[in-house]
Amino acid sequence: MPVLAVVFDAFGTLVKIGVGTNPYRKILKLGIEQGRRPKATDAEDLLSMPMDLRQAADYFGISVETRFMNRLEEGLREELASIQAYPDGIAAVRTLQAAGLKVAICSNLAKPYASAIERLYPNLDGYAYSFAVGAIKPSFKIYQYVTQLTGTRPGEAWMIGDSRRCDCDGPLGFGMQGFYLDREGGGNYTNLRAFAEDILHKS
Repeated sequence: MPVLAVVFDAFGTLVKIGVGTNPYRKILKLGIEQGRRPKATDAEDLLSMPMDLRQAADYFGISVETRFMNRLEEGLREELASIQAYPDGIAAVRTLQAAGLKVAICSNLAKPYASAIERLYPNLDGYAYSFAVGAIKPSFKIYQYVTQLTGTRPGEAWMIGDSRRCDCDGPLGFGMQGFYLDREGGGNYTNLRAFAEDILHKS
């Protein structure tokens, strides 16, 4: 079956964080200090609902002083500004778009990070964010959403990312082709240029 759409994970695949301030983690840590017991679903809740920092604190019932919240928001702005695109990611996306393939992003992330991705990778055919879909990878719901965005059947889409479970095994189970990116050499690919070249040969 020809490849008509290419789906990329975001962090660790197309983009990387330069200065990590971890503001959401700091809110949860503050909750522990206030006596809140962490839940196994905390991370999934953060990623599957469109919450900013203040909304997250309210959702988890964590009290954050105004001065501390202002520092967290400043740290988040610093973190977002530090996000950079991998050069091979930019090259791969340009190559695939020039060849007429549809390109999309499928990523587990909190709402504020979407703006940085779209700043670096504008004008794609779809952005499937966990907070917008209401599900996180490897749920089939998010893979179904991204194939709907690109107007393709699962078998017509290839996906790649730096999580074997979320970007390789999950898509394969859904019916897509999934590939594991490990820039250190332990996966299907070590860079996205080679991945794009293989797709063009397949197409």
